[in-house]
Amino acid sequence: MARKLELGHSSSTTTSSPHRQFSVQHMSSQSALWLTEKQGSFALGPKEIPTPGPGEILVKIHSAGLNPIDWKIAAFGFLVEDYPAVLGNEAAGTVEAVGEGVANVVEGDKVFFQGPMDNRGAAFQQYAVAPAAVASKIPPNISFDEAAALSVGIATAVIPLYSQSPVGIGYQAPWDGGRGKYSGQPIVVLGGASSVGQYVIQLARLSGFSPIIATASPHNSALLASLGATHVLDRNLPFSAIADEISKITAVPVGLVYSTVALPDVQQGGYDVLAPGGHIVLVSTSSINPREGDGKKIVGVFGSWHAPGNAAFGSAVAPELTKLLADGDIVPAAVEVVPGGLGGVVAGLERLKSDQVSAKKLVVRPWETVL
Repeated sequence: MARKLELGHSSSTTTSSPHRQFSVQHMSSQSALWLTEKQGSFALGPKEIPTPGPGEILVKIHSAGLNPIDWKIAAFGFLVEDYPAVLGNEAAGTVEAVGEGVANVVEGDKVFFQGPMDNRGAAFQQYAVAPAAVASKIPPNISFDEAAALSVGIATAVIPLYSQSPVGIGYQAPWDGGRGKYSGQPIVVLGGASSVGQYVIQLARLSGFSPIIATASPHNSALLASLGATHVLDRNLPFSAIADEISKITAVPVGLVYSTVALPDVQQGGYDVLAPGGHIVLVSTSSINPREGDGKKIVGVFGSWHAPGNAAFGSAVAPELTKLLADGDIVPAAVEVVPGGLGGVVAGLERLKSDQVSAKKLVVRPWETVL
């Protein structure tokens, strides 16, 4: 459990927005989980409630998702430079205030969003600001906990598949005239039970890819089949056996492999089953030894709408996600609520680090925090 951190409180009782005056429950500070220093420890403590600027919204966070990137930042000290720092990359909650120029959401809307990696927008706090353009409204059939598990996985799936080169492959998105367009073209999803893998499978189904071949533990086969996988192969098999099974399933050359798995033999195996000129998407750092002249392309991905070149695409995708969720075309990953509010984050990240989470997302509810 995170220890308590003593930080100063602001003395004001209201927060001023460029767009309008508002009061956040007559509060000036909130609870947050701080990473006290680079590669340091976590501590609970107070934090000033941020003010939404032009194009931003202030969100009361009801649920925040945990991701492997969170423990990796803490352990290895990359991506974040200023400390103490608040981490957390995805959240869902209620819009408390809007900044100047915001038109797509209003106060009281329920939204989910991917936070920028800074102390104003990070998810492990009770209030955060977010760019309104990349915030999606939560439809009535989706809970806050489910919505908090969406943003990172969907961004990591959507960006490499549907954004244009050099960021992505540039397939025509199913919400932009590409629904069913790639019928008869196989896809292989390595690590299909991960949250990213689940969204890749669902997007592949909407785009018409077939067959959709995924690897996963056998106990997750039914889940992946319900999402659209036509074949689920045992991830524990040697990759040579997996490759043999793929060749039996489809005689059509495999033009697309998506790997959520970092293991070098799995990445290399995915590359080897790929047809000349095809694409393999890697969530992790590449361990592949490519062969010159085969035309195979390795596509790395940083699943963030806030990365350079992704913001405009993200703003176009945000309202489409609301529709896909409302229609049941995209189903959120199963979630597990870790008790203790922000105080439960450290234990949850340890479980992710130890690979003790399968086919679901861990979330916390910041307002259950006890300092």
